[in-house]
Amino acid sequence: MVQVERAVVFAEREGFRALELDLYHPDASPGQAPIVLYVHGGGWRVSHRSRAPRETREWSPSFFERLTDAGFVVAASDYRFSDEALFPAQLDDVLEAVRWLGEHAGNLGVDPTRLGLWGASAGGHLAALAALAPDAPPVNGVVAWYPITDLLALDQDATDTFEAHLLGGPIGQRTELARRASPVTYVRADAPPFLLQHGEADTWVPCAQSRRLAEALQGAGAMVELQTVPNADHFFEGAPDVEGLFDLAVRFLHALPAI
Repeated sequence: MVQVERAVVFAEREGFRALELDLYHPDASPGQAPIVLYVHGGGWRVSHRSRAPRETREWSPSFFERLTDAGFVVAASDYRFSDEALFPAQLDDVLEAVRWLGEHAGNLGVDPTRLGLWGASAGGHLAALAALAPDAPPVNGVVAWYPITDLLALDQDATDTFEAHLLGGPIGQRTELARRASPVTYVRADAPPFLLQHGEADTWVPCAQSRRLAEALQGAGAMVELQTVPNADHFFEGAPDVEGLFDLAVRFLHALPAI
């Protein structure tokens, strides 16, 4: 049975609420377990760290339990929403969670050299950025479900999109900030390995977003796997086997070399 330690404060931002994370431990951890930092979705505006990806919420065992059953300690962290602070606040908060986990690895019984990121939608975007951003603490791999990866390839003029709220205005009026908020900006040969999984019929985040990042990483000489799912929309709606996608991601994380 999974053991859960809730509402652990990992950062305090002046003028904002304290940022917290939940820790899910395997019932019988051998010590020095690999750790996964889960970054939730919600368009950088809604949801909560305790909410697993939408397509997994009815699972029993749950998304978090399945990860702990696979031998991982899971941390699920907060970040500031776009109505609280504009980008790059969200990235700063995810990076702080990565740093906190590394600094407290001994007390947590986890292996700091086996720290992977897993994010869905907006969380996938932040996980990808946290792995690629300059001077980011090292991680040993990333699973990103249907992430935005290149804001400059999206609608430049829209004023009421999740991306416009993140940036504080239309992408076309915030092009430099949009470039800084795009994982494709930071690809490099020594990037950690990526697994990108995306529905080909996604009407929320075009599948081309994952393809753009995959092509950029491949072009730089980095390790990346891209799995596209025919006829699947956002949240893998219409996918015949979401559990299979999850299992592939778990195998990917287990196969990653230490940092």
